[in-house]
Amino acid sequence: MKAASFAATPHFTSAALDLADAPVHGSAENTSTIVIGSGFSALAVAAELNRQGVKAIVVETFSPLKQHSPPATTTGGISLAALNERSEILRLLENYARRHELDIRPSTQALSLTRNHGSVRANPHWTVHTATGTLSAHNIVFTRGALNQLRRVLHGLGVTKATELRTGMHALGLYLVGVGDLVIPSTQEILHQAKRAGASISSRVAVRETGLALA
Repeated sequence: MKAASFAATPHFTSAALDLADAPVHGSAENTSTIVIGSGFSALAVAAELNRQGVKAIVVETFSPLKQHSPPATTTGGISLAALNERSEILRLLENYARRHELDIRPSTQALSLTRNHGSVRANPHWTVHTATGTLSAHNIVFTRGALNQLRRVLHGLGVTKATELRTGMHALGLYLVGVGDLVIPSTQEILHQAKRAGASISSRVAVRETGLALA
C-alpha cells in the first residue's frame, strides 16, 4: 500500500477546527483515546477499545457533523432485517457499556479540536475542548459524519489530501468508524471498522508505552 503523502510540514493553528468558543477555565483530563460521536458506532468502538485494554472517553459529536435522523416513516435505505439486527447488537453494546462502566458522556459535546505541539512521546497529540474544560488524548476516533465533511475537518487542521486518507489519518492518531463515502456502512462493516481501529490504537499505545519505559 502506498504511503500517504502530506505537505512537508503540516500546519496546525492553535485554534484549529474552532466550532464554538473554547472555555477559558475548566477541568483538564488526559486519556488514551477520545471517541467523538454517539450511538451504535461510538459504542462499538468504545467496547472494542475496552476489550483491548485501552482507556477511552466518549463525547458527543461536533455540531457541523451531526446528522438528522431519517423520518420515522422510512428506514433510511436500510432493510428492516438490517435495522432489527443493528437494534439487537446496539442493545448488547449498551448492556456491555453498563456492565463495564465505560466512560460515556452524552451531555458533553466537543466544541473544538486542536493539535498539541512539542514533544508528543509523553504528551497527548490532541485536545478536545468542551463547555466544561478540556480532554486530551493521543488518539481521536470520529464516528459520525460523511467522509467529505471529515475531509474538510482535516483540511481545517492543516492536513492536505492524501492518496490513502485513512493511512495518513492513522499516522496522526485519527480514526474513522461508522463513516462511509456515500452511504452509511452496514452493521458488520461498522463492527469491522471498530475492530480495526481498536487493534491499531492498541498497537500504538503499546509502542508508546514501551518507548516511555525505555526512555
